[in-house]
This record gives sequence, structure tokens and C-alpha cells, in this order.
Amino acid sequence: MEHITAAAWFAEAAGAAEEPVSGNLLRIVLIVVVVGAVLTAWLLLRGYRQKDD
Repeated sequence: MEHITAAAWFAEAAGAAEEPVSGNLLRIVLIVVVVGAVLTAWLLLRGYRQKDD
């Protein structure tokens, strides 16, 4: 098993960020995170709504 140092891992990640495909992947990940956060907030806050009985 090959040991990869943190510096080598960051250098590899920085090199991958220069590829055009990774920009699209980052956009997709950010959109999914934002949509997930909005849905989670909606589900959590929905339970605190006042019920008009």
C-alpha cells in the first residue's frame, strides 16, 4: 500500500482543479449541497409551524 503525504494529496487535487471537467463537477456538488441545505431547513422548520385548530 502506497503512503501519500498530505502535501502530495493537495498538490494532486490542485492539479486536478485545473482540468475543465473538475469545474463542472464542483458546480454540480455545490448545487447539490445548496439544494440539500434548503430542503433540510424546510423539513426542519416545517415542524415548528403554528397549527390553526
